[in-house]
Amino acid sequence: MRKGFVITAIIAIVLTVILSFTASMWWLVALAFVLLVTGMGVHDMNQKKHSIMRTYPVLGRMRYWMEELRPKMYQYFVESDIDGRPINRIDRSTIYQRAKKQTDTMPFGTQLNVYEEGYEWMSHSIAPKDFNTLDHNPRVLIGNKDCGQPYSASIFNVSAMSFGSLSSNAIEALNAGAKIGGFAHNTGEGGLSPYHLKPGGDIIWQIGTGYFGCRDEQGNFSAEVFKKTIDKPQIKMVELKLSQGAKPGHGGILPAKKNTPEIAAIRHVAPYTTIFSPPYHSAFHHPKGLIQFIQELRTLSGGRPTGFKLCIGKKSEFIGICKAMVELDIYPDFITVDGGEGGTGAAPQEFSNYVGAPLMDGLAFVHNMLVGFGIRHHITIIASGKILSGFHLLRAIALGADACNSARAMMMALGCIQALQCNTNKCPTGVATQDPELTVGLVVEDKKVRVANYHEDTIKTFLELTAAAGLDNYKQLTRSHIYRRVFMNEMRTFEDIYPSLKPGCFVNGEIPEKYKQDIEAASADTW
Repeated sequence: MRKGFVITAIIAIVLTVILSFTASMWWLVALAFVLLVTGMGVHDMNQKKHSIMRTYPVLGRMRYWMEELRPKMYQYFVESDIDGRPINRIDRSTIYQRAKKQTDTMPFGTQLNVYEEGYEWMSHSIAPKDFNTLDHNPRVLIGNKDCGQPYSASIFNVSAMSFGSLSSNAIEALNAGAKIGGFAHNTGEGGLSPYHLKPGGDIIWQIGTGYFGCRDEQGNFSAEVFKKTIDKPQIKMVELKLSQGAKPGHGGILPAKKNTPEIAAIRHVAPYTTIFSPPYHSAFHHPKGLIQFIQELRTLSGGRPTGFKLCIGKKSEFIGICKAMVELDIYPDFITVDGGEGGTGAAPQEFSNYVGAPLMDGLAFVHNMLVGFGIRHHITIIASGKILSGFHLLRAIALGADACNSARAMMMALGCIQALQCNTNKCPTGVATQDPELTVGLVVEDKKVRVANYHEDTIKTFLELTAAAGLDNYKQLTRSHIYRRVFMNEMRTFEDIYPSLKPGCFVNGEIPEKYKQDIEAASADTW
């Protein structure tokens, strides 16, 4: 890396100079070559746009040469359903191009197999609207009757990623990008760090089962510590994490290599030890307890919007939460629905691959349950789980979301190349590592602009799609706007696949047969 290059360069220069005077003048040619390579390396270490070149001078250039050589059609990664069948391919270079403000159009039309089972598309209008007439800064007001400080959020925000999983430079660049673009940055369950606060961007403070940043010496929730931490103007909302899509039913994992003294101090744990968050909360033990705890957090926070995040598992348990809301007449301000396809820095493969409902299934279910119980108007729904493009935003909102969060794409905007080294502390781009020799490659001043650029262009594309659908406002999107090919010769709308419910139908006794068993099994007093 950088130190190795400097040492090697010095040795090479000294040797070639000595040999030029003692052996042969032909060594001057070698000296010229060494000086040329050294100059290239010095340039690489001081430039701020390319993390790999900055960390791996000269050698890092090979990656960018290979990028230029490989055909664009091979730059796709696959989004798959639970069976591994391809649903959609997203050109990841589009994320990089938007982040860098480069052209993200493509020649030769779609490179997807439109006749493949699972292919999805939006129905457009013969009479599309003028994109310029739409609100170019779409936002949603989060906060219900018990909220004292409603928050006007962008419909596209940074999803939960902890300091510890990500580097200090990455966290700071994400928050600074959020500050520029006027969107929110979720801290992840690792606690609030100085790098979240320094840029001044809006923060969603996530609290997980480890209660990092608000725990006592025994690891239990501490109201006193919570009140001290929440007393910061940048914190706009509080999110209680019940589960995440990448490993639902399993606590968070911070490898010992990444648990530095600084991170350990923020989390109130021992440094250089692997930290396993408990798989469940100790502050409550049933649905009513959860809702009462949400109310307590909202009160302690001074009335900030407070909600919870989960990946749908047993449907009866979420229905039990809905019953608890109705019985107590207490509602979270928002619910973040994560999908089983969500990513993480470290998780057992079986949990990543086979546990938790995919986003679209979980999102449609949560929306339907809130509608069926007649409480949808109290709660904002946020979708999280491989939200990468304007179409993904449109698809999630059509299913019932009010806003979306993204982690993976925001990391790519930072420069992540999916090296899959997140859990080893060897991330070559400096995004997911605590090694200072690697984090030096990520320059906050450059990457914060890329994060803001990506957000801006993705919102723009989303609004262009909305206009193409003939709509004046994205809130007019419905499940009937999205189609999926379910067989070679059969297409269905999302309304066909995920039928909507009548508001309050459960209260009126009109319970569809598919939900009866789960509703009967659900209880507000026990999981």
